[in-house]
Amino acid sequence: MKKRALALVLTAAMVLGLTACGGSSNGAATDSAADGQTAGTETEAEAPASATGEKILSVQVGPNPETIDPALNSAVDGGNMLLHSFECLLAVDEDGQLIPGQAESYEVSEDGLTWTFHLREGLKWSDGSDLNANDFVYSWKRVCDPMVAAPYAETVLSMVEGYDKAIEGDLDALQVVASDDNTLVVTLNTPCSYFGSLAAFATLSPVQQATVEANGDAWATSAETYISNGPFYVSEWVPGSYIMMTKNPYYWNADAIKLDGIKWNLIEDSNAAYSAYQTGEVQMIKDVPTEEIPTLKDSADFYVDPIIGTYYLSMNLERDAFKDAKVRKALSLAIDRDYVANTLMQGTYSPADNLLGTGWIDMDGKQFKDNANGGKSYIDVTNYEANLEEAKQLLADAGYPNGEGFPTITYTTNDAGYHKVVAEYLQQAWAEIGIDLQVDIVEWASFTPMRRNGDFDVARNGWVGDYSDPSNMLDLFYSTNGNNDGKFTNADYDAAIDLSRTTLDADERSQALHTAEDILMEEAGCIPVAYYNDFWLQSDKITGSWHSPYGYWYFMYADITE
Repeated sequence: MKKRALALVLTAAMVLGLTACGGSSNGAATDSAADGQTAGTETEAEAPASATGEKILSVQVGPNPETIDPALNSAVDGGNMLLHSFECLLAVDEDGQLIPGQAESYEVSEDGLTWTFHLREGLKWSDGSDLNANDFVYSWKRVCDPMVAAPYAETVLSMVEGYDKAIEGDLDALQVVASDDNTLVVTLNTPCSYFGSLAAFATLSPVQQATVEANGDAWATSAETYISNGPFYVSEWVPGSYIMMTKNPYYWNADAIKLDGIKWNLIEDSNAAYSAYQTGEVQMIKDVPTEEIPTLKDSADFYVDPIIGTYYLSMNLERDAFKDAKVRKALSLAIDRDYVANTLMQGTYSPADNLLGTGWIDMDGKQFKDNANGGKSYIDVTNYEANLEEAKQLLADAGYPNGEGFPTITYTTNDAGYHKVVAEYLQQAWAEIGIDLQVDIVEWASFTPMRRNGDFDVARNGWVGDYSDPSNMLDLFYSTNGNNDGKFTNADYDAAIDLSRTTLDADERSQALHTAEDILMEEAGCIPVAYYNDFWLQSDKITGSWHSPYGYWYFMYADITE
């Protein structure tokens, strides 16, 4: 298994200079993860040939997605599908650079408040009808619609003038205007240097108004109504089995698309995915059985690649059991992160000593992690025994010596990757401080809505960045953020995030973000466990694809060779 260093995306769109952005969390609550890259083996069989002689790439990136409505998706598997079926104003290339998408160019006013996007001539939907700037106006306002309840609305549009009124129902207040069919003008309420990255984020994909209004939320559940604008469109959908995407002849760059289609195999069981890979039915799988990793890690088709993200636990802070920060810190310190990452996860993850790991960039261009907490770790992952003793003392100080009187709690997770073995470990680890933990394994399609709705005591969680600014993850824990699953609420934390969104001073913004992380870690608003890496198997017959530090696979310009 080869590993490569995390490629830091240091584009002007992602690294802040003297400007700030009022945005909240972004990213997808990832279900897998990995760091490092390349490798290869002889395990896969011949790639399957299409009965019609077409080039159909067959992949597995997850089970049934909760949703593939761009406004509603918050998971990596759905995000991967959206990358191929939709295209935003801008896109991201293999090097992490912003490139033209539906907009062929754009400019930003001198004060950073007005972004003008110039759409390509002749854009069309996958049904052949015309697409223009008004479609983006409708789609972006839909993201703000309180009836839609898009989880990333605050993240991607709170910096746009009129957002506050739009989320209260006055959608026309949002300052996103089509000055003509090919020109979209966006007015911000504060400069946002990485707004270009947001304009490339799937939540802000255009959706067809007539289709959405005719079908409601169901428009994104059937091939017949799933109209898109990307390089592929959904041509067949068999829930629990696969989603077939076919090359979109109306896509502006269709001539560059070599594949005739992509088959997204909706396989939840990693052993079934591995079996499909071995027989050649599937040419790439994201969910590799953890028990197979020791024999696969030196193979040429086993890849481990870094992504910017953290595997963490959410505690439901609305439950009485977790009201006391001492209890939360005790639960955190009772976890041996080195053992979890390097033994249970077989070194494919890295132990987390704070929330933000390597890859998040500070205002000075350095690693945010290196500037955090005076350069010290929040959690000493090398001294578990001392951490365990402190955990016991904290629990006693909270009124639960040796766990006496503390209620039995339940840990909710889905059964993929290392999630089950981590759950079993948590039972043992928290038993060391006298806490009885039950484990509830649920299907992926049910897991994320349960977590979002607060139907849990403690739940597995995770976040992979969509861009390298630290706000992308820290905004998750803002009190009103749609992805704040644990309902962490702290006035000082919110004030720090508010300052980071409005100040134009780079040093002040950096300090505000570090203050926010300090508060979150001191209050144990969540429990960071490990830093993500993606690991997967991929046939060498696939050429021209790439994997990004944000946990996505790009197959749109791939080819299949024999």
